Amino acid sequence: MAIKFSRTFLLRKLHQLTGVVPLGVFYFVHLYTNSTALNGAKVFNDHVGGIHEMPYLLFIEIGGIFLPLLFHSVYGILISAEAKPNVMDYGFARNWFYLFQRASGIYLFFFLMFHILNFRFGLVPGLNMTPVAGNADKAYGIVAGEFQITWVMAIYILGLLATAWHLAYGLFLFAVDWGLVIGEKAQKVTLYGCLAFALMLAVVGINAAAAFVRPCGLLPSSMCEEPRLTTPQGSTRF
Repeated sequence: MAIKFSRTFLLRKLHQLTGVVPLGVFYFVHLYTNSTALNGAKVFNDHVGGIHEMPYLLFIEIGGIFLPLLFHSVYGILISAEAKPNVMDYGFARNWFYLFQRASGIYLFFFLMFHILNFRFGLVPGLNMTPVAGNADKAYGIVAGEFQITWVMAIYILGLLATAWHLAYGLFLFAVDWGLVIGEKAQKVTLYGCLAFALMLAVVGINAAAAFVRPCGLLPSSMCEEPRLTTPQGSTRF
């Protein structure tokens, strides 16, 4: 009898746990760092430089990010392959959420590979070949240059939307499966809270991305401490 990965209790629990900690924590740190671009290139570069100066950074990246991400992604694809979406037969919201969670996870697998190869290592042919890692003083310019390319920005916006949904709904599933939220009413309230959380994450993430192409992102420039009028290379930004 073939093994059903989706029914393997220990692996499934570990999959849920790695999605919340450490990957969830890493995403919030990443989102905060990107949001510092709202206050200009220097602020963003200084924050990236601070990350680069962390002791044992390589071990943190491998043990706290790359290995959990690899496990979460591969196991997620395995259980997605076993999934049986039934939205055509039962068009309830939770059935659609089930489908969105798996579709967003598959997209995120390829998006994160692209993101890591592009910005962490500078290994995507045809794009910027200078990695952010080791070049903190050029970090803002590297990201801003990539986001001037329409299709790259589109990929990242879709990635931000997928991440916001996948993480927020994943938190709901975690709370239910781990017995933190019991009862139909409590689960309903928690679900609404997680959906609102997904919307907030999406708005914050997209605004942070927009901050690399215009001062203060989508917000009025007066709301940012140091609205920039030029890029690090000196060209005017509108």
